[in-house]
Amino acid sequence: MSLKILISGGGTGGHIFPAIAIANTIKELKPDTEFLFVGANGKMEMDKVPAAGYKIIGLNITGIQRKLSAANLAFPFKLIVSLLKARSIIKDFKPDAVVGVGGFASGPVLRMATWMGIPSLIQEQNSFAGITNRWVAKSVNKACVAYDGMDKFFPKDRIVLTGNPVRKEMVEIAGKREEALSKFGFTSDKPVLLVVGGSLGATSINQALEKNIGELLNAGVQVLWQTGKLFKEESTRVNETFKDASLNIMEFIYEMDMAYAAADFVVSRGGAIAVSELSLVGKPTILVPFPFAAEDHQTKNAMSLVNTGAAIHVADKEARSILVSRVLELSNDESTKNQLRANIVKHGKPNAALDIANQVIALAK
Repeated sequence: MSLKILISGGGTGGHIFPAIAIANTIKELKPDTEFLFVGANGKMEMDKVPAAGYKIIGLNITGIQRKLSAANLAFPFKLIVSLLKARSIIKDFKPDAVVGVGGFASGPVLRMATWMGIPSLIQEQNSFAGITNRWVAKSVNKACVAYDGMDKFFPKDRIVLTGNPVRKEMVEIAGKREEALSKFGFTSDKPVLLVVGGSLGATSINQALEKNIGELLNAGVQVLWQTGKLFKEESTRVNETFKDASLNIMEFIYEMDMAYAAADFVVSRGGAIAVSELSLVGKPTILVPFPFAAEDHQTKNAMSLVNTGAAIHVADKEARSILVSRVLELSNDESTKNQLRANIVKHGKPNAALDIANQVIALAK
């Protein structure tokens, strides 16, 4: 019997790419499964999901602003309209199960699905559950989580510790190092630092490197630096100043498997999917979490590694002054790098997408 699975949520890549990974894995297990995604109009899922080969319908829903805002006055009306549209979508599609990955659209769809008696599952990426998932926490059948201690958000008997699903092609790095070094113009006789801060870029990380890039290059460190699109002028200026083969500045790195394969160590934000990918590729990592993420969840994600000796933490407010010195310390400390490698892989959950897919299929049946 073919299954019909409805997947809702989005807003950021941290929600969208796990959703696509879950769908892809269910499709591998049950090739005749029919999927429908529900996202928020104007958000990136409306482009990314069709690009991955899936149909998506948009809701006119936005989040609640965390400060007093006129937009909040319209929120109750948008929520009611979105609930009614979610009900219509569910009635028309008749899903066997509904999956919510967090984000604006996930709330109305999961809420309506549970009211209509449709088996439902949450996938929570972060160590601090998002507001949407907290809203429906007690109504869903299963909550697939990536961190221990999530029973403060979800009923204990419904929690399944699966880890975060990541796109397989992002973390398959075995045997790719020589090709990766060649691709980025690096040599094998000097260490490679990978710096990533998301598609927009991380201001504190970018400014720390802009100020001190000369120190890294003089110390013999090769730098692969993803700046994000908001740092274009500054990165162009750095490139023109140094013109060094050991420095490769890119606005966005599309082949992250190659970047991970080339890297000896990494500087990254503390997003849930970044943390999950780094745990799977086993790279010594300095985490500089974005402190203004909802409920400061990036710091909580980062500290789950730091507290087990699996990563080094640099606070965002200190990054401009101490990040590069921490990088240089780590570059020269093989013992610490080996310890970080050994500890971070313990956090890796390579079967996350498969485990979640099996949970969804079991619910649908």
